[in-house]
Amino acid sequence: MFSRARAQMPALRQEGHVHLYFRVSNKAVTIPRTHGPPAGRRTSHHTCYKYGPPTEGRSKEGRDQLGRLLGEREMNELLISGAQLITLAGPERSRVKQEMRELAILEDGAVLVRDGVIALTGTTPDARRLTGPDVRRIDARGRVVMPGFVDAHTHPVFAGAREDEYEMRAAGMTYQEIAGHGGGILSTVRKTRAASEEELFQMALPRVGWLLEHGTTTIEAKSGYGLTVDDELKILRVIKRLNEETPLDLVPTFLGAHEIPPEYRESPDEYVSLVIDEMLPRVADGGLARYCDVFCESHVFSAEQARRILSRASELGFQIRIHAEQLSSNGGAEMAGELGAVTADHLEWIDGVGIDSLRANGVTAVLLPGAVFNLGLDRYPPARRMIDAGLAVAIATDFNPGSSPTPSMQMVMSIACSQMRMTPAEAITAATVNAAHTLGMGSRIGTIEAGKQADLVIFDCLDFRRIPYFFGVNHAEVVIKSGAVVFDRTGGCRC
Repeated sequence: MFSRARAQMPALRQEGHVHLYFRVSNKAVTIPRTHGPPAGRRTSHHTCYKYGPPTEGRSKEGRDQLGRLLGEREMNELLISGAQLITLAGPERSRVKQEMRELAILEDGAVLVRDGVIALTGTTPDARRLTGPDVRRIDARGRVVMPGFVDAHTHPVFAGAREDEYEMRAAGMTYQEIAGHGGGILSTVRKTRAASEEELFQMALPRVGWLLEHGTTTIEAKSGYGLTVDDELKILRVIKRLNEETPLDLVPTFLGAHEIPPEYRESPDEYVSLVIDEMLPRVADGGLARYCDVFCESHVFSAEQARRILSRASELGFQIRIHAEQLSSNGGAEMAGELGAVTADHLEWIDGVGIDSLRANGVTAVLLPGAVFNLGLDRYPPARRMIDAGLAVAIATDFNPGSSPTPSMQMVMSIACSQMRMTPAEAITAATVNAAHTLGMGSRIGTIEAGKQADLVIFDCLDFRRIPYFFGVNHAEVVIKSGAVVFDRTGGCRC
């Protein structure tokens, strides 16, 4: 069965005597699978994660650690050739309407990486003429090469899991009913409060591995499972450490207004004041988050409460994101437009007025179809209507322990295509360049163009449309972060 599928595709070849790993050092860091697959489960590979260049944006401690691991090194070059190369080259902004279907594909394409940065793209014959004999080479014939996924909405730092609630939903309980019985977000809050900072870091490491294995190289990472000053700061420090000590880029968002904690259930406005008067200033003083988010929903934070929090956040220099219109229509999308938010996320219940407000104010819609799918709901965001109206659209996993415990942007693309009527090309645009622009990183990642960071994924399929078409399959064969191979399914880990 498996050999027949493979027979259509040549093995990923390494020309000369160069190993597939693009090594910048003989040293490597292996992320433990302590909290990964259940004990006894067999896996066909294991994963090696390396610290790799560039060091820009890392802390001094992170740069020092990089230096110790990498040591002195010469300039490295890597040529990937023979691929269906999805460059997404185009205007340096979010793509809209027909632009979302224009992937700027190079058949028999090649990309040259020099010292962690894309040096050039072109056809394989042209690239080979422009490179010398010492360049490391990957023959990617029969493969798709794309930018690494940018997951613009995740909740990766938490303790415990909620498989019991998954079973409850299968038996007929709704998400709201489970939350009303002490489950949902507050279940994770209790476990996360009880965990130490080091425990949360160790729990999060395998999740970083899952994301990288599935082709995601940058994520937006939210707090929100602490709901006290100290616990929210604890989560944000873990996110900061993950960004410094793993290859994954994590962009931090403060989400102290994720839920009303039980001790404030009878006085929610007091909790709003705590977020405004104590949490936000402490997060700002520590430089621990770039964005502030609020879960704006009638049973959580009202539109008026959300406006108070986000207005103060804006005064303190945070950019704004907002959970809006997920479970009901409450004007959250319109408020996102009025406040100049970067994104409005979820949007299952958005109406035409909300769409117009987002478009007119340059707000990107970040759609999370995995949550709808996993909760067993049938109302998805109206992606087709949004795109046709000219609204910039991104998609994300919403990776979290409750509503969407998936790290796979590939699976999210499949759901976006089958349930929201996005084309495969639109889904790729939404998962890369548009998502990158929501994080202020569109000039650095999200496309394969000269001068950008070499975050690349080699997929073991002949055509990009097969990535969502064969759903539930991890097609990522090799993942490259800043020019260094961080995952290689063809050869495992060479540590």
